[in-house]
Amino acid sequence: MLPTRDAAKRAINLSLNAKVIDTARALGMNISQTVDQLLAAEVERLYWQRWNEGNQKAIAHYNARIAKEGLPLARYRSFMKGG
Repeated sequence: MLPTRDAAKRAINLSLNAKVIDTARALGMNISQTVDQLLAAEVERLYWQRWNEGNQKAIAHYNARIAKEGLPLARYRSFMKGG
C-alpha cells in the first residue's frame, strides 16, 4: 500500500449529519483532521482485508508447506531450543 502519512491534502465537499457536525464544533474538534484519520484507518483496514481475501489461496498453500516441511531456517533458531 502506498504511504499516505505525508501526502498532500485536497479540498473536497462532504455531506455529513448536521447535528454531529455542530456537536463536534462545540467540542472543539478538528473535523478535517478527525475525518482524515478515520478515513485513513478505514482505507488501510479495507486494503488489507481485500489483500488477504485475494491472497487466501497462496497463504493456505504456504501454511500447508510450513506445516509439512517446517520453517526453512528453523535449525538456526537457538532461542527456540530448550536448555
